[in-house]
Amino acid sequence: MNKYLLSLIVTLSIASSIFSSNSDTLIFSGYAELYYGYDFSNPADHNRPNYFYNYVRHNELNLNLAMAKLNYISDNIRTNFGVMFGNYAQYNLSSEPTWAQFIYEVNVGVKLSKSKNLWLDAGIMPSHIGFESAIGADCWTLSRSILAENTPYYEAGLKLSYTSQNEKWYLAGMYLNGWQKIAKSDYTQKPSFGMQITYKPSSKFTLNYSNFIGSNFPDSIHNLRLFHNFYTIFTLTDRLGLTLGIDIGNEIFTKNNNLSNWGSPVAIVRYNFNEATSAAFRLEYYTDPYNVIISPEYLDFKVFGSSFNVDYRIWNKLLWRNEIKLLNSPSPIYGDNKKSNLSYLTSISYKW
Repeated sequence: MNKYLLSLIVTLSIASSIFSSNSDTLIFSGYAELYYGYDFSNPADHNRPNYFYNYVRHNELNLNLAMAKLNYISDNIRTNFGVMFGNYAQYNLSSEPTWAQFIYEVNVGVKLSKSKNLWLDAGIMPSHIGFESAIGADCWTLSRSILAENTPYYEAGLKLSYTSQNEKWYLAGMYLNGWQKIAKSDYTQKPSFGMQITYKPSSKFTLNYSNFIGSNFPDSIHNLRLFHNFYTIFTLTDRLGLTLGIDIGNEIFTKNNNLSNWGSPVAIVRYNFNEATSAAFRLEYYTDPYNVIISPEYLDFKVFGSSFNVDYRIWNKLLWRNEIKLLNSPSPIYGDNKKSNLSYLTSISYKW
């Protein structure tokens, strides 16, 4: 986080004491998730493929995420402060400075209009891209899609957002430090930008478009990343839901007009048997032929994935989940020169 952003957060924090009212609310919440995963490729180092950042350890009981958060809300001010540890923090924030690797969320927002729902937020925030998050219990499937694992889970910068009076439209623009960056990379001065448009005409239908425009390289490389994320969520019946999503990315090296593309469609169907038990089936395909996002050790990356999970809510805040996942590639990219990867995952989470 640069000094200008830090100064703005401090300024907005001071403003909170000025604009606070009798309607102030302070909320403490948290989340913890233990898991056990078994990869039938049986990796000797216990690490699952390195394009996963959640549930990454094979054949051992581990903690994916433990998070505690304070949320302050008043008529004109909102603040969030969350800390975390676990595999998600260890692997997904490994490139960040040490001080930042334990931060889940730190931001302050000020309402800019008395009559309109217009807010300016600054700090470290959840990403505006995608329908999956680090909080596993909020996702339809136990593991995240390859699509979600390889797009930002978090971002740092400024966000100007507007929600219509009928709450059917949400519009936001972002000034960001980069592609999932808290601290800007060395030799990178140019900012990145993002936009989000969400249309929700009813509780049964959501349509979303998000994008990213910026760079993931030092300025001397003359690189531009253009990324588009689309998804829609349908509640087909009281028991049946459908999520469809697609990512399209372009990496442009403007000095030599070199263009690289990647993308991923995903579809998830969820069925609620009753208030306690549900199941979800996912199909996904991820292609990154130029290894823009996926490590070059998986050369010409193309993977088709399917998963099936069954969830049982032991009681309101305690969730037990089980998933079987199969990944297939036209190339032998997995252990022992295999073209497929089969894994089993179980977790228990507590959210308050």
